[in-house]
Amino acid sequence: MSVLSALPFLKLTHLRSSGRSPVRQRRHTLPASEFRCLTPEDAISVFEIEREAFISVSGNCPLYLDEVRHFLNLCPELSLGWFEEGQLVAFVIGSLWDQEKLNQDALTLHKAHGTTVHIHVLAVHHTFRQQGKGSILMWRYLQYLRCLPYIRRAMLMCEDFLIPFYSNCGFKVLGPSEVTVGTLTFTEMYYAVQGHALMRRNSGW
Repeated sequence: MSVLSALPFLKLTHLRSSGRSPVRQRRHTLPASEFRCLTPEDAISVFEIEREAFISVSGNCPLYLDEVRHFLNLCPELSLGWFEEGQLVAFVIGSLWDQEKLNQDALTLHKAHGTTVHIHVLAVHHTFRQQGKGSILMWRYLQYLRCLPYIRRAMLMCEDFLIPFYSNCGFKVLGPSEVTVGTLTFTEMYYAVQGHALMRRNSGW
């Protein structure tokens, strides 16, 4: 299945009930809720959310603005944004990786022939936190990855206090990461993506 065939899954929208049939709604009305891949034009909105979520807490950011633009130019299909009435409220950005564990190069490189998605960052706008949006978005993202036949697994690194969150999303602990950022250390986690191509191979098709 190609990336294009997965797009209808991302573009599902939930229109606000207005008592009118959808065909009568004015065409310029923004959907109440929309999931779609990000574009380089979304980079500033992405970074504003990320800066507030990370820099204000730890002084570090998983991706700075130039790096956000870098990945959204190289592999926008590995990103996912959640928009409410046209405003970005949460996002995930990933890139491809081709080794069993993450290293320092994984922070900046996109390995086009890799089979692992390195999830760089998941962040939610501060006014939309404590609503379960992070879990919902991650679930949608992992379901989307199942539609990409070349993806074998997803990986990320996080601080220890985030391990329960990602465990609840289905990730398993791989062990300490060799990557450090300043004084921060991380735990590596992975998620086995049982995509359609993998299921066909295992079923003998």
